[in-house]
Amino acid sequence: MDLSDIPILDHHAHPLSRAAATSEAAAFRQWFTESTDPEIHRHHVPETIFFRTAIRWLAEELNCAPTLDDILQARAALAYESWTRTLFEQANIELLLCDYGFSGDLVLSHEEMKALLPCEVRPILRLETLAEELIRRHATFETMVEAFVQHIRGARAGGAAALKSIVAYRSGLAVAPASKQAAESAFEDQKTASAQNERVRLTSKPLNDYLLLLAVDEAEKQELPLQFHTGFGDRDADLRLANPLHLRPLIERTRAPLVLLHAGWPFFRETAHLAALYPHVWLDLSLAIPFATTGIPAMIRDVLGMAPLSKVMFATDAFTMPEIYWLAARWGRWGLGRVLEEMVADSFLTAAEADHAARQILGENARMLYG
Repeated sequence: MDLSDIPILDHHAHPLSRAAATSEAAAFRQWFTESTDPEIHRHHVPETIFFRTAIRWLAEELNCAPTLDDILQARAALAYESWTRTLFEQANIELLLCDYGFSGDLVLSHEEMKALLPCEVRPILRLETLAEELIRRHATFETMVEAFVQHIRGARAGGAAALKSIVAYRSGLAVAPASKQAAESAFEDQKTASAQNERVRLTSKPLNDYLLLLAVDEAEKQELPLQFHTGFGDRDADLRLANPLHLRPLIERTRAPLVLLHAGWPFFRETAHLAALYPHVWLDLSLAIPFATTGIPAMIRDVLGMAPLSKVMFATDAFTMPEIYWLAARWGRWGLGRVLEEMVADSFLTAAEADHAARQILGENARMLYG
């Protein structure tokens, strides 16, 4: 099935960086892996299917030789703005929900993203980043918590399309009620650490869990989707703590709409099970697409075999450079189209049902969920 004409509602991605951030070979290569190790970037990324197909596909698009040096030279000859718009238009992304939880001198702001891209862009509020900012800003636990809750209460009115948690990275998905006393003690420890290091990295489980459950309650009141990182990521993510099954107690204590990101890869069967069980749980395919490459159809086949078609959503989880958005969209449409075509051939779906499923997964499910 050719799905290129079906627009993508990219409900989870990250901001682009300025062209200088990826103008050199080493800087370009590092975004084709979740590893932060320079040796992986230098010696092993060029041996991945993701990188090799990217080089070939980009060379075809830029009409140059399929080498990284030639691609960098060809893209440098183009205006960054026009090249970015070309890739987004070819990816057929009509709306982008963007998590600005990590930043830097070269990272584009929300206003710059809106000005650059040929599609609507709306922000996602990352909870841990918000909490870290408030811990630095407030002297007492009570005032910090009050500001945290008030900020989330105003999230939808302030334009946020969703909340997002990376608690999987910080203290794991086995979120449990924490006492106010334990959370306040952890707050004091974080304040002490921030005074010494001039930054806050929220890793305390009692404080993480305490604030997250407050956010879950507020998300339920607003019917505001809450995205959870699940499954693989960079080396900070301990897969033993990132299995989405750890979220079951939290899932059962709320009716807030919950989105389990990245299919929980490699726990995508577990994620599909949760989406099939609970009406307020959705499964997202981003990051696993494009990084799983040739394994994408197998993952989608298993997910669609268990989860309702109305519960599955595609996103890019792209970042830093426009090529990642373009590549993720291409891999996603290929994998989804291949699986749906098989289902039609096997008489599991009619052609019309397969087309409807593609439209649901690429955009309509997200449009319904996020309003």
